[in-house]
Amino acid sequence: MKLTASLRRHGAWVNLSTTTLIALLQRTPVLRVAAAAQEYVASSPIGTMLKSAAVAAAALGTVDSMAGATILADNLNATPSGDLPAFDATVGTAISPIAFTITNTMNIGSWKVTGQIPPGLVLTTKEPNGGTLTAPGVLDATTAGTPGNGWSSGTTGNATTTPILEGTPTTAGSYTFNLQGFALGGEMGGNGGTFVGTGISAVFPFTVVVSAAAGSTPAPAFTTQPISVTVVGGRVALNAVASNAASYQWMWNGTTPVPGATSSTLLLSNAAASTGSYTCVATNATGSATSNAAVVNVASTSNPGHLINLSARALVGTGGDIIFGGFAIGGAGTTGSQPVLIRASGPAIAVAPFNVPGTLPDPQLELFDSAGNAIPGDENEGWGGSAQISATAQAVGAFAWNTPTSHDAALDLSLAAGPYTAQVSGQSGDTGVAIVEVYDATSAGSRTASSPRLTNLSARVNVGKGAANALFAGFVISGDTALTVLIRASGPAIAVPPFNVPGTLPDPELTLELQSTGAVMASNSAWGGDPQISSTATSVGAFGWSDATSHDSAILITLPPGNYNAVAAGESGDAGVAIVEVYEVP
Repeated sequence: MKLTASLRRHGAWVNLSTTTLIALLQRTPVLRVAAAAQEYVASSPIGTMLKSAAVAAAALGTVDSMAGATILADNLNATPSGDLPAFDATVGTAISPIAFTITNTMNIGSWKVTGQIPPGLVLTTKEPNGGTLTAPGVLDATTAGTPGNGWSSGTTGNATTTPILEGTPTTAGSYTFNLQGFALGGEMGGNGGTFVGTGISAVFPFTVVVSAAAGSTPAPAFTTQPISVTVVGGRVALNAVASNAASYQWMWNGTTPVPGATSSTLLLSNAAASTGSYTCVATNATGSATSNAAVVNVASTSNPGHLINLSARALVGTGGDIIFGGFAIGGAGTTGSQPVLIRASGPAIAVAPFNVPGTLPDPQLELFDSAGNAIPGDENEGWGGSAQISATAQAVGAFAWNTPTSHDAALDLSLAAGPYTAQVSGQSGDTGVAIVEVYDATSAGSRTASSPRLTNLSARVNVGKGAANALFAGFVISGDTALTVLIRASGPAIAVPPFNVPGTLPDPELTLELQSTGAVMASNSAWGGDPQISSTATSVGAFGWSDATSHDSAILITLPPGNYNAVAAGESGDAGVAIVEVYEVP
């Protein structure tokens, strides 16, 4: 089945010339995702996709790929005793302790704090009995200013919690962090990962605006620290971001300036010739600051870092408001085919333990090849309790489907090298929340240096207003060593020729999170024509961004094995179509 026929069936036929159609189809998966977005969205207003997004997103939460398993949380009640207002502070001036009270109306057992606390301030909690509770080594606002989870309150039943913010801010800026409660009741997880609690409360935001002292310019302060990595070779990217930085200079082994390394990202083209310790020095007219040291090592292994999973969730509508998931199989020096598991979950997340309301009742999963053809036999509208699909899902760490008659859809197959696009829509024109998942299903112990692998993962969905309706793309890096990746969030770039997609997200902000803690690894809100981003995109086959002033966002970083979230949201609270891409950078 040609792509044009699929577009006609979904009610979004647009006439294209033969030349244009061929040009649209002969692209990398994310380009075909963008091209498909152009066709579909033409018949469906972007605004209609959010009619139940608030309820669905609150219930679903983010996508957590715990070694490949998508973990969800239920919606429970918790209400603040009043609005949590913004608070103003001044650099170098101690603030009086700020206390705000939150009353739990459900059985809240632990708290998670996300966002950024102003550097120099500390957040603690005092329970009604007067005891002070702090996080066990994960909530440290005095250094990086980035909180994590695991803040156990130990309360049961209805209880009142009083968070207290105090200290002396060191860096100007506007900082918003969220206090979020989780209910008691056990753990969920896969392959050793855990998700504490069975439910999630409402989110309580708090904003602190920190101003510079009159007539002064604050010194730089690092908000993102570089991380040490061990790789097999190839390119390595280290990231360090400081507030109030007028310039950057990377140093090797503490004393030697790295030639030309004057941006927040250090790209080493040959790790084998570049081992050692790296620090970044940020400078302005007031002074300078030096980042933590990041050590780059090289090691030999038969199982180097590689991508194994993508999970993305969205509210599936009609016409163009569906989920597109692109992926590419291959890699230099590889031969043969790769087993993959592709799933579209709707009914499976509507039942216990997830109980997500408003799910897609009848998801249809379709797979298209590099020419835009639907692969014969690779369309599924109901998994039918397949023992093979169940076994593969268990092997890759996906959460179990327990109802053989459900209309959740899956494909378990081997694919030759090349790009593919998976599409999730309502089989009978139905709508609702769904998840698309793509797993590397290579059996344990069978991977060799010549085994094909996932080299590119991408997801195209409609991004709604507010953090709860962001595009959450979970991805997993497996292996013995770190992997360098290019992550991009495209909005303005697909609004112009050759794509001309209407209703795109005008101001995408890209945030990279570590799933286990929620810690922010890196973020970007405008790529600024960065030559390293541009050259790397060209080398991995990504389509070019022609406007250096656009608000498309990108992160180039080397990451240890683990589970990550790439989150695309409107920086100004805007909404629209966006694409998140994750590329392997050899």
